[in-house]
Amino acid sequence: MNERQREAVFSVNGPLLVLAGAGSGKTTVLVNRIANIIRYGSAYADGTAELNNTDTEAVNAFLADGTPLPDSTRQHLAVNPSAPWQILAITFTNKAAGELKQRLVDMLGDAGNDVWASTFHSSCARMLRQYGDRLGYSTHFTIYDTDDSKRLMKNCLKEMNVDEKVLACKTVLSEISHAKDSLIGPKEYAQSAGNDNRLTTIAQAYQMYQQRLMEADAMDFDDLIINTVKLLEQNSDVLAYYQRKFHYIMVDEYQDTNHAQYVMIKLLAQKSGNLCVVGDDDQSIYKFRGATIENIMSFESTFPNAKVIRLEQNYRSTKTILDAANAVISNNTERKGKTLWTENPQGEKIQTHTALNEQDEADYIGKQILDGVEKGRKFSDYAILYRMNTQSSALEKNFVKSGIPYRIIGGLRFYERKEIRDMIAYLSVINNPSDEIRLRRIINQPKRSIGDKTLSVASEIAGQIHDSVFYVIAHADEFEPLKRTAPKLLQFAEIMQGFMAMNEDENSSLRELYDEILSKTGYIASLGSPQNDEVKDRVANLTQLSSNIQQYEEENGDEASLDGFLEEVALMTDIDNYDNESDTVVMMTMHSAKGLEFPAVFLPGFEDGIFPGVQAIYDPVQIEEERRLAYVAITRAREELFILNAQSRMIFGSTNRNRPSRFLNEIPEELTEHTAARSWKQPQPGVVLPVSAKEVRAAAMESALHFGAPESAHAQKAPVFKPGDTVVHRAFGKGMILSTTPMGNDTLLEIAFDTKGTKKIMANFAHLKRA
Repeated sequence: MNERQREAVFSVNGPLLVLAGAGSGKTTVLVNRIANIIRYGSAYADGTAELNNTDTEAVNAFLADGTPLPDSTRQHLAVNPSAPWQILAITFTNKAAGELKQRLVDMLGDAGNDVWASTFHSSCARMLRQYGDRLGYSTHFTIYDTDDSKRLMKNCLKEMNVDEKVLACKTVLSEISHAKDSLIGPKEYAQSAGNDNRLTTIAQAYQMYQQRLMEADAMDFDDLIINTVKLLEQNSDVLAYYQRKFHYIMVDEYQDTNHAQYVMIKLLAQKSGNLCVVGDDDQSIYKFRGATIENIMSFESTFPNAKVIRLEQNYRSTKTILDAANAVISNNTERKGKTLWTENPQGEKIQTHTALNEQDEADYIGKQILDGVEKGRKFSDYAILYRMNTQSSALEKNFVKSGIPYRIIGGLRFYERKEIRDMIAYLSVINNPSDEIRLRRIINQPKRSIGDKTLSVASEIAGQIHDSVFYVIAHADEFEPLKRTAPKLLQFAEIMQGFMAMNEDENSSLRELYDEILSKTGYIASLGSPQNDEVKDRVANLTQLSSNIQQYEEENGDEASLDGFLEEVALMTDIDNYDNESDTVVMMTMHSAKGLEFPAVFLPGFEDGIFPGVQAIYDPVQIEEERRLAYVAITRAREELFILNAQSRMIFGSTNRNRPSRFLNEIPEELTEHTAARSWKQPQPGVVLPVSAKEVRAAAMESALHFGAPESAHAQKAPVFKPGDTVVHRAFGKGMILSTTPMGNDTLLEIAFDTKGTKKIMANFAHLKRA
């Protein structure tokens, strides 16, 4: 480690702020700091260890040739070391928490598993599982994901007779989320609404939404944080327990914390004062999620006597990429200030390119990737980071036609597929019968001829007797309004109660329970013909879920539970599914890419109006956040960086001409090498330039007179191929054409490559040569 990293590792006691620049090795610092606290405590700061002669010899041997220290000597060297379970390390993604824990296990052995290394939401869920009854929840409370929250809010707005065209469900949930981030409950929100009809309606929806969650024994993501704060503030014994338990608290990505998370951390660290936060004010990009940069900016004033250490040496990027990032972020005023530097090579210049439009932009990216793969790169070396998800459309079309393998992070996730959501809903109701939202989802999956009207009646009865809808269904024959449909309801309840009993049986595994659900419900048979390709895909997904459950049980052993599995699924994020072993080009938003790095990165859409967006242009605060996002995007690249803009771009159905992004103009020219799809040429003597729109269009048809030919504006006409022809592809190598299918002005080729398998590629985009 470098000098600053070592200083951070050995600064054990008291409040500590580590300003860790992009690629500066903050995870290495976190892992080694935790290991140092467990092994040696405050020995480096205290220096009062007493060694005997054996210890002295062992230390000298270690210093001389690295001979491992005996455990007894390690113990003698230590000063007030902490047990692993006395350390709380909070990150923002399961992926980061998993990496942290794995590195701790590699360094400390099984002791590394005892460190509380998890996300904010996972840590809160763990505390609430133990003490949630203090707030009126059971230990089996359900965690609602975004889709569940939307369903519940839609029901609330419908019950309130609020037209979604007047007040959208998404808007209401966003308002409520921001309120929860600020620890503002329904009553306080209603009081602040005053005479504003819109805010008053949202306040009523907020109140009803929270009431329905409580009735369902459920919490949404924001509730996990706000309820933990309530638990700690309202129960002094619980607060005292966790304050005694955690001697040291570490928080990663501190610039991304919101007010509620700040309050929670402050409460937990109040007694020991040993709080270490790691973050980068230049990478604060989640204001739209409630994150507040003030938490990191005001750390020294919030925690007096705080020590500040800056990690400025970058181990990731070339000097050129780093100089570009420093130049861009230096234009921000709201920052603590630091300058990243590196001992890495200077590296290649940043390639900036102006395309004709979004199709031409995609074509340029596709060609650069194929050229790179031909020269020895892998597809997985490349990442495309865009500001908006809509930018992926043109890229997808081009990659499909070119045969470039790709995947999108943030598209339809595995656990968002209908069949998977159905199975998770079954498991959720088995775990928590009060979960009405999930109950409504599965009661007719497969079809059981139980209508919405019957469910509404059951829900009304449940409200009257202050019990769950499932209880009413399980006793349907006791309620007159349900007598007619009672047999169907009782049959469903009997099946579910059988599953619940199986879940309580210690001799049954989760996977056996899942297989029983598939079998007893007849769910797979209800999907349709097993010969149908879509049905095959769905069955494959259901099989994969079975494997996921088995893997969860193997990883958690005796601690595996239905509660735990459902919690793991609920708290999973897009990036948790990122697999860097798969050889495909990765596409994702800039926000999703934070924390990742790639050998080569493309940044399309660097245009004012796209990035930064139209609304941000007129707001200095938003511009600074967008610039931080540009800084994050640039520093994802290790070796090569491509920044692109287009002369015109169709977004949301309309074509716009935008100026190159101001962020692009903030990069010094000497760091870039610029190309363009079309460049101006001096007209020959005597040529009259067009002035009217009609003349411009006519001249454009003869672009060779005034403009360089836009080589990449359209795919080149391919030679005619036939089955049996042997061809060579730049990236996939040698192959034989199996079939040709005319499609419009192009031909779909099915080619069996010698080393890459069979692929389908459009001829005009394939750039094939005859072998």
